Amino acid sequence: MSVSRIPARISTRAALAGGIALSSVVLLSGTAFAHVSVQPQGEAAKGGYATVNIKVPNERDNASTVKLEVNFPLDHPLASVMPQPVPGWKAEVTKSKLDKPLELHGKKINEAVSKVTWTADGSGIAPGFFQTFPLSLGQLPEDVDQLVLKSIQTYSNKEVVRWIEEQKEGAEEPQNPAPVLKLSAASDDHHGGGATAPSATATASAGEKAGHDGKAGDHEEKAAAASSSDTTARILGVIGILVGVAGVAFGVLAGRRRSA
Repeated sequence: MSVSRIPARISTRAALAGGIALSSVVLLSGTAFAHVSVQPQGEAAKGGYATVNIKVPNERDNASTVKLEVNFPLDHPLASVMPQPVPGWKAEVTKSKLDKPLELHGKKINEAVSKVTWTADGSGIAPGFFQTFPLSLGQLPEDVDQLVLKSIQTYSNKEVVRWIEEQKEGAEEPQNPAPVLKLSAASDDHHGGGATAPSATATASAGEKAGHDGKAGDHEEKAAAASSSDTTARILGVIGILVGVAGVAFGVLAGRRRSA
């Protein structure tokens, strides 16, 4: 066998290994980091009111997201859950009776919102895009540190993805984690992210577009930067491992060729 042909074969195998490594990174980055999540605009304080965004990315290349269902826990009920209108989507609020009435502003409330469902009027969320669904929430519970909002995402090809798995302490993130709203310590005014009361939803919505743009924008930019940094670190770690494996394989092949 000609010695001049050995480097070409080794180069071809190395290139193949590199291609596999890059393909693995693309697959991991496309499936591990995109999922339905909930992000507060400002602060979500215990006992207060808050505006949050349900963020829904489309994870499929051949279908659009046409429906989203977000469920609210009735063991820690919210008396007020108000969706902000989203162009191209119809929102439906479902209420359920409570086993134990809820007291709010001196009044007893016998039912609370258990589910909000958004259905696309048009094409929905296309591949490669995401959509946010704003909600005004209150009064947030004071006896828990977080709210788990189990969600169901439906695609145009009838596929259903259930984001309902709860994170267990010390365990890896589940494949389809449920969105979790972290609650901060109670504030003095009990108004959380700035919404003063359920009846002030219109004012809060207007403030969302005007007065709160700077604060909310800064918060989202910081969150996005942190998320991007974490994602980049994970991807670079995976690339390092795979390139290391490819290097070992290259060394073994080269050693065998020389000994031959």
